[in-house]
Amino acid sequence: MAILKKVIQDIILSNQEMILNLELYQRELVLEPQANHVIVGPRRSGKTYLLYQFIQDHLSSKENAKRIIFINFEDDRLLEFRSGDFQLILDGYFELFTEKPVFFLDEIQNIDHWHKFARRLVDTHYQVFITGSNATMLSKEMATTLGGRFLITENLPLSFVEYLRFHKIEVDQTTLVGPHKASVKQLFNEYFKYGGFPELLKYSDKRGYLSTLFQKLFYSDIVIRNKIKNDKALHLLVKKMAESVNNETSATRIKNIIKAIGYPVGTATVLEYMRFLNDSYLLFPVLNYVNKFVARETIKKYYFVDNGLLSLFIHNQDSKLLENLVYLHLARSNESIYYFKRNQEVDFYLPEKDLLIQVCYDISDPDTQKRELQALKKVNDELKATHLLIISHDEEKELSLDKRVVPVIPIWKFLLINHSNFQTK
Repeated sequence: MAILKKVIQDIILSNQEMILNLELYQRELVLEPQANHVIVGPRRSGKTYLLYQFIQDHLSSKENAKRIIFINFEDDRLLEFRSGDFQLILDGYFELFTEKPVFFLDEIQNIDHWHKFARRLVDTHYQVFITGSNATMLSKEMATTLGGRFLITENLPLSFVEYLRFHKIEVDQTTLVGPHKASVKQLFNEYFKYGGFPELLKYSDKRGYLSTLFQKLFYSDIVIRNKIKNDKALHLLVKKMAESVNNETSATRIKNIIKAIGYPVGTATVLEYMRFLNDSYLLFPVLNYVNKFVARETIKKYYFVDNGLLSLFIHNQDSKLLENLVYLHLARSNESIYYFKRNQEVDFYLPEKDLLIQVCYDISDPDTQKRELQALKKVNDELKATHLLIISHDEEKELSLDKRVVPVIPIWKFLLINHSNFQTK
């Protein structure tokens, strides 16, 4: 006990000094200063960075620095830490300081019964920030033990605006007409293929980094955590889900594909595997707006959390990368997202914005324009949406549909929409 407490004290002291001296670029997510927070998202997506950002914004003075208890539970010095050791954090801190601390508990889901300690802290009026890499932190544990005491924030890898900021380019009205225009286009091409995991910016071998990251996520956050024995079937499932991005799919269809390759699994097992992939923030399901309940639960579209991870499993399929990137941008709005498929299909429908979006990589061909507009027309005859939009890879124009204008916006520009200093016409 005494040895572990000393280790905890060393971690507290070293992190207090380290965090305040970091050079950070501002991320778009802002945490409420007076609240308790649970931040969840995929591994290495920047959850820890958000905590660092909050500390520098609100606890950067010499006196406030003493209040920081920052502990990463993936620290190899805490391999033997168990749920019964949580009290050592408080004991160790108050042997060093008399100030009332603020707790930053990073990747705490690695410790059993973590939520009981978190509840005890907030019930005794400490402010607490928690991060984790598993979506189950938002369900039973939160509802039964922590409900009402924490604000929940889901964190994704960098948006394109953040990606530019990390390259020291701020987005404003001059970005695409000034000296940064060529750099913005070049950086978009990287972002489109390799995605927005923050640490990626440090590596020239970006695919190698992404491959290593996927292996860590796959084995640590999915296989080991869920005690999966048939990891080869699961890996094949991930590949087939990547190949199915931008297409409607079902557990039965995927089961049949995997079975035909030589890995017999049941539909129930495939559904369970899909849930594990969703819980680990690798995949996100999207429902068909017009399906009945049973069909909604069994037939869906699935998108990857990052284009870089998706790129590991597909080759020369930029239309899939394009639609995946559109989904990720929409997901940041925290609004309901559906696709619409009955007689015709439209890729995205946002009821709260009354918006239909069609995604088309190359819309220069007149026959392609006619097909995409026809799909929008048939679906909109039913939904009567106020706004219609087509997103392309690099084309910008206006098309006519029943005496109304349908804008075609290139993806790089769409990714800048809603940024406070940038407007599209």
